[in-house]
Amino acid sequence: MNKRFNTTDVCVHRKHYRVDISNKLKEIKELIDNEFYFTINKPRQYGKTTTLNELNSF
Repeated sequence: MNKRFNTTDVCVHRKHYRVDISNKLKEIKELIDNEFYFTINKPRQYGKTTTLNELNSF
């Protein structure tokens, strides 16, 4: 299956092109592990849901 740009739904690694956010995920995971509060505040289509889904498997 060829990868494509996704503009309508959650990004799936094997289907869609994505930016590598592994460093950001490590930072967020560290905040969670240390029981800090944080917010993800960006406009629509920025990757908020994808980021949270990736955190679930991180």
